[in-house]
Amino acid sequence: MISALQAVSRWLANHASAFIMAIAAFTFFFPATFEWVRGNTQTFILGLIMLTMGLTLTTVDFQILARRPLDIFIGACAQFLIMPLVAYTLVHLFGLEPALALGILLVGCCPGGVSSNIMSFLCKGDVAYSVGMTCASTLLAPVMTSLLMQLTAGEIIEIDAVGMFLNILIVTIIPVGIGCLLNYRYASKPVFLTLQSLMPGVSVTCLACIVGGVISTVYDDLIAGGWLLFGWTFLVVFCHNSLGYLLGWFIGRLAGFSTPKKRTLSIEVGMQNAGLATVLAGTFFAAQPLSVLPCAISCAWHSISGTILAGFYLRMDNKKDQ
Repeated sequence: MISALQAVSRWLANHASAFIMAIAAFTFFFPATFEWVRGNTQTFILGLIMLTMGLTLTTVDFQILARRPLDIFIGACAQFLIMPLVAYTLVHLFGLEPALALGILLVGCCPGGVSSNIMSFLCKGDVAYSVGMTCASTLLAPVMTSLLMQLTAGEIIEIDAVGMFLNILIVTIIPVGIGCLLNYRYASKPVFLTLQSLMPGVSVTCLACIVGGVISTVYDDLIAGGWLLFGWTFLVVFCHNSLGYLLGWFIGRLAGFSTPKKRTLSIEVGMQNAGLATVLAGTFFAAQPLSVLPCAISCAWHSISGTILAGFYLRMDNKKDQ
């Protein structure tokens, strides 16, 4: 039984983007399926995702923050400067309506996504640096995300910065902390190691549930707006994500980083924790239901684009070897 669950977990981790897209498509035709993923349930699911992240972190991962402070500082600055600025620029360039603008800005102001570590591994990047950056941006998120949303979206809607700070603290830092503590105390236990092996599948399934819940929430508005609404929103998400990858790589080049570190910085900057953005949008911008649409599209697209980018980097290596 356990071996079967581990096989399923590996399959889900290897096909995360396809699975999430399948759930999104299924929910579009059967929107009632994920109506239960709302409010506190959605928040709990995100907390579970962050718990799975904490369960895989060790004290060595946090030591990276102390051993490589300059690298982490450059990465954190790039993360919290590039993506919010690009989001702010695109929102005004495309003339997005307030609800969609809030969603894009929220994705831009969130920390890096957990999947970025997997993508860095796949493209032979600096995995230790990737984990260090994810830790740093997650730890900074309660302050930076709420502050940046106040600065970039304050002109659109009143931002409850304190409430957002507390919410991010509860759904990110506390679950990650609990996971790290459990890992520290029980890492040598066979049962715990088995539990860890199931976490990738749990994380992907939870993220798919969040995406399904978002599609269910915005279903009526999505039908009313048609493909034009979806296509226009996807175009902005695509530009935001792609510019993050590109500018992240150039920052690494300016900093004199090695090729593996440039790849990692590119992925870390471009891939955001869109699951967190989705929960925050549903919690703080409930009066603007379409604000969750860019977050949901980002959830799926970042996994797909990250896989594509990792494959591109590997093809570059193969050409050099030839």
